[in-house]
Parts: sequence; structure tokens; C-alpha cells
Amino acid sequence: MTHDTLGNDISATDTRTVDGINAFVSGYLGYELKLAGILETADQTPDCLANVYAGLLWMLSETGDVPIQARDYLERASKNLQHALPREKLLFGLLNAWVNNQPAKIIEHTDHILSQWPRDLVTLKIRHYHDFIHGRFEDMLTTAQRCAPAAGDVAALHGMLAFSYEQCHDLKAAETAARHALKLDPSEPWSQHALAHVLLTENRIDEGIRFLEANSGGWGHLTSFMYTHLWWHLALFYLAQGRKKDALRVYDEHCWARERSFSQDQVGAVSLLVRLELAGVEVDERWVQLADWLAARQNDVSQPFLTLQYLYGLLRARRPEGKLLLEKIEQLPSDKAAWDLVGKPLSRGIAAYLEQENAKASSLFDSAMPHLQDIGGSHAQRDLFLKIRDNLRKQGFSKPQRAYVGATGSPELPGT
Repeated sequence: MTHDTLGNDISATDTRTVDGINAFVSGYLGYELKLAGILETADQTPDCLANVYAGLLWMLSETGDVPIQARDYLERASKNLQHALPREKLLFGLLNAWVNNQPAKIIEHTDHILSQWPRDLVTLKIRHYHDFIHGRFEDMLTTAQRCAPAAGDVAALHGMLAFSYEQCHDLKAAETAARHALKLDPSEPWSQHALAHVLLTENRIDEGIRFLEANSGGWGHLTSFMYTHLWWHLALFYLAQGRKKDALRVYDEHCWARERSFSQDQVGAVSLLVRLELAGVEVDERWVQLADWLAARQNDVSQPFLTLQYLYGLLRARRPEGKLLLEKIEQLPSDKAAWDLVGKPLSRGIAAYLEQENAKASSLFDSAMPHLQDIGGSHAQRDLFLKIRDNLRKQGFSKPQRAYVGATGSPELPGT
């Protein structure tokens, strides 16, 4: 019997396929660029698991719809399903549920897999992704705790525990888990990220800067999201210390310097530009450049947390796609709680804020705040909306300067 790098049984026996699967497992858990190699591996083998992993990677690309490539890999995986092991068949079912927008089945499949194979940390990570985007932070913690006895030797498991604890407001446990992970592997990026959350929340600004700066030299091999997001956190520390030029430099050299077509890089850029403006930094030309990439998101209402930031960037830059996206949001059916309670009022509030309709914007923001967790995103990320709301309440609010934008950009292959 062949095993993956975590000891889980796999049906693949060909060395190249096994190596490709293992590179994906370790790369996905460690946010390393090598995870994308699973696409080439899957293209060269009918192996069910390799093709399932390739399809899952495409689903994680957050293109705003179901990527045709994900469906293609699902179809390829189905042709060899009869030779797959039980866990691999459940992973196939997980991909099938995700492609067909069946959220209850996604949870069902991840629960089933993790109950029998608690060292399947790829499944745990995917489960965390789905819980995170829906604001189910307690579920994130519970699933990680269930896997801990079987996977306590893996740094990435403690990184997931640390972030889950932090999102559940248990900062002491979060720091303990993060530091334990970093003893196992000092380069573990999700643990570095979780510890950055703790240090910022506890206002340990100097310590946070020292920690992130000391580790930043090891981020170059990380995926675009993890690389830019860790730098984004460092920029927040700089802003907390009043180092506006350093925060702007981080934006230019790191946060908006990798995979500009990827959703997480885009919202990180929007979020940092808003914060810079709130700190009094002029960034107008950067809105012009960013909006060229956001224009392709004019119909993307897949996740309210992401969409709200696309909307801000497009409206801030006076792009017509911003109005189109706002109309798309308004047309959503009224049975989606996160949109009804948070997404729609905040989208209207953002539009009012940028038009200096302060009373209207403040009322809309206030109505959404009690339910803000429902749209997902971390505390540090959702804090953006609180900062805008607080800015509305200040005396002497000045209307943001708007940029005129010309041609649109041409997004490339989704990043990872």
C-alpha cells in the first residue's frame, strides 16, 4: 500500500504521481508555490486522487463562478473512480458537491473523511476554508481539535488550531498553539499569520514588527495569497506605529506585486488602500491601477466579503463596473442571510460613503455591524468596515478624492 506524506493510504503507485500528490499535500498546507504542480501531474495520469486535487485547487482559485477546469478534472477523476480507495471516493464526492454548489454535502463529506482519517489535513484545510468564509469559527476550532490527537506532530495542524483559537477570541490559546507550531517548523506560515493576529489584537506593535520583519526573508517561495497577506499584516503594524511611508512601500513592493488577478490579492490591496487613505495618505493613482483588475469582478457575487471590497475599489475609482456590480447585488434573491443582513446594507453604505451621504451611510453601516461575522473574513480583515463606520462619525469628514479611470485590464490565470 502506498501512502502520502501524512501517512494516508493512496491508490497511486507510479512514483511521479505519488510525488505530485505529496507536493500538493505539503504545498497546500504550507502555502508553497509547488502546490500548483498537481495540475501537471493530473494532466499526465488518470489517477482519481490527483485529478480530484487538481479540481479542488481550481475551486480554491475564487474566480467568481465554477471554473470549467474544475469540472474537467472532476470528469477525469470519475473515469478512474472504481480503482479509488474509500477516502479518495469521499474526496471525489467533496469535489462534486463543491462544483455543484451543495454546501451541506461539503460539510457532510469533510466530517465523514475526518472522522476516519484525522491525518487528512488537506480535507481539514478545505473544511476550514468553507467554515471561514461563512463565519463559522467555532466549527473551525472543533474540527481542528478533533484531528489534533492524530496529527499533533504536524506544524500545520497547530497553525490551524492557532488561527481558530484567535478567531474564537482565545488569544492565549492561539499564541500557545502558534508558538508550538513554530517550534516544530519555524517557517510555518499559517502559524506566523496567526501569531501576527494575536500581537496586533493585543497591541503588541513593536513585537509584531520585529517578528514579521525577522521572518519576511522566508516568504518568497509562498503562494501569492500567503506572501501578500503576511506583508499586508506587516503594513497594518506600520500604520499602527504611524509609519505611513513604510506601509505605502509595502503596498507597492509586496501587497500589489504578485498575482493581480487573484481575489485575495485584490481585496488585500483594496483594504490596504482604504486604510492608507483613512490615515491621510494620498493613493489616488493606485486606485486607477487596481480598478483595471477589479473590472473583471463586475458580476462576482460569490462571497459578500470579497464582493464588498471589489465594489469599494470600483466605486472609489469611478468605474462603471462599480454601478453594475451594485445592481447585481441588489438583484440577489432575499433568501441569502449574509447578503440580506450584511452584504446589501454595506454595499449601499459604501456607495453612500463615497458620495458623502454621511447620515445614510452611517445608518446602513450600523445596521450591518451586529451580523458582520456572517460574511466571513478574519477580525483584522472585517475591521476595515468598522474603521469606515468610525470615520463616518468623526467631525470634519472630508469627501475622498476620486480618480478618473481609463481602459480595463486583462486578468490572467487565477493565482493560488
